[in-house]
Amino acid sequence: MFNDDLEPQKKAPAQKNLENLGVAELEAYIVELRAEIERTEKEIIKKKAIRDRAAAAFKS
Repeated sequence: MFNDDLEPQKKAPAQKNLENLGVAELEAYIVELRAEIERTEKEIIKKKAIRDRAAAAFKS
């Protein structure tokens, strides 16, 4: 019931064609990807905290 947000998404991420990009564009793309990784890691931390609080509430 509440596990919907914790279940992995099944769709594969879109892959960008890198062959036609120049070095500067590739470097900019890396910056974008790192920002997305950071955003994703923050979401994981947030979801784990919610899960842990729920588990603690049911333990008591």
